[in-house]
Amino acid sequence: MIDEQTLVEIPALFLREFRNFKIVNKVILFNPRSARAKHRIPNSILQVGASIHGKFDFVFVDGNLEKDPWLTIQRYLDTGEFGYFGCSVMPGPQLKQAIPFTLKVKSSYPNVITIWGGYFASNQYKSVINSPSVDYIVNGPGDEAFPQLLNALGNNLSIDSIQNLIYKRGDKIIKTPSANLVDQDTLPQLPYPYLHQFYPLSRYLGKTFLGNRTAAYHSSMGCPFTCSFCAVVPIYKARWKGKSADLVYNDIKYLIDHHGADAVEFHDNNFFVNEKRTVEFSNLIKNERIIWWGEGRIDTIDKYKDESLATMRDAGCRMIFFGAETSNDELLKKMDKGGTQTTAQMKRFAARMKKFDIIPEYSFVLGFPAETPEKVMQQIDEDIAYIKQIKEINPSTEIIIYVYSPVATEGSELYKQVTASGFKFPEKLEDWLDPAWQNFDLRKNPLTPWLTSEMVDKIIGFETVLNAQYPTVSDFRLTPIKRKILRSLSNFRYRTNFFTLPYELKVLQLLWKYRQPEIEGFVME
Repeated sequence: MIDEQTLVEIPALFLREFRNFKIVNKVILFNPRSARAKHRIPNSILQVGASIHGKFDFVFVDGNLEKDPWLTIQRYLDTGEFGYFGCSVMPGPQLKQAIPFTLKVKSSYPNVITIWGGYFASNQYKSVINSPSVDYIVNGPGDEAFPQLLNALGNNLSIDSIQNLIYKRGDKIIKTPSANLVDQDTLPQLPYPYLHQFYPLSRYLGKTFLGNRTAAYHSSMGCPFTCSFCAVVPIYKARWKGKSADLVYNDIKYLIDHHGADAVEFHDNNFFVNEKRTVEFSNLIKNERIIWWGEGRIDTIDKYKDESLATMRDAGCRMIFFGAETSNDELLKKMDKGGTQTTAQMKRFAARMKKFDIIPEYSFVLGFPAETPEKVMQQIDEDIAYIKQIKEINPSTEIIIYVYSPVATEGSELYKQVTASGFKFPEKLEDWLDPAWQNFDLRKNPLTPWLTSEMVDKIIGFETVLNAQYPTVSDFRLTPIKRKILRSLSNFRYRTNFFTLPYELKVLQLLWKYRQPEIEGFVME
């Protein structure tokens, strides 16, 4: 039986314990370093932050703007108040921080739950979730899955019904069903003011060839096509949802009015899916006098009316990125490119864009697998000749060159050909830290068995000569005299297809810090 004195002491005991109790449900949202130069708004963790803003306490840690992000992460974890470490991971450079930092979190703070999201985590989920350092993967959009997971874990509830998750139960990998894409206009507002408390937004708005204060923005999710080489396809499965033109405009207007943005890079997988939305946005934004860039498909925008293209240009659309991919129509079909894109159309479209003064940025992937080495080399030569034809039709066309690295969709014809060659991805998460694999994901250093050193040297040599003959307009640091020197030195090589060992051009490009947009985006200062 409890005596009277004990009854008096119980409330005091609870009070002391309450004072010593620390909340451990706070969340770290970490964006690993993605580039060496000026950095863009971290839209991945900003979007996830919006999903839990006002529901859970969280902090942003941007590896791009921290001298040593681990010290910042460690400082938060040492408080004992943080129970979750969320990390957004793209292939390539972000792995340098994502993997070792997550390993440190799990080894030094074993009770902290680690959650990964992003294309790498979804596409290479076996190596990720088999690592003891990663507890959960958000497989696709986390707008609903992430807060549901935090709520379930914090309240000891079942997670089996939460969609878009990958986790392990014993030795078994569990993949829950994919959720329908959410109506983007119903999502919470992006917490720009909250991000600003951690990192002044001015640090993200640098000078590019588009403008003096260039912002980055994401207006849609997914893509309605099923290209067999694309990392988006396994995640979104030909689904696309975009914010309304009004909402996109309101977000951009906020960045203009509050932070002086005068240019925007739209990092959607496919910004131009809907002509009506594009035109509506163009009409809304045209009086703001900003310059903008986005990614689209040739066969989609080629269906746009002339009036729509003219409206886009009047509204500041300066350049559009397109996946041209190859000069071979049969290979386009094998890629399951979808739509109606043909090599003849790509030529016509380059000429059409010239009329509207919109720069088409064509990306080509060289070095696809073929039945014999001779056919691989033949296709490389045909692609080089085709690229030169595009340049004759519209010299302003920007050319982006990648060396093929498999992200083939399981079940596709391309996937069967890749796996039959003996190609394999790393099975252990730590193996992705090998520099060769990081460059592989930048599509610059292939580890594919069908490409010989002679083939790779030809591709890289042609790229060097092409970039000297036609330096990218996006590198505004190159002065007119530097461009003239590069063109003069590369002219003979370009005309005669002599791409072997172009060291004289490489030295100048290195000396002048020539920047390739396919690796690091637009030059930003």
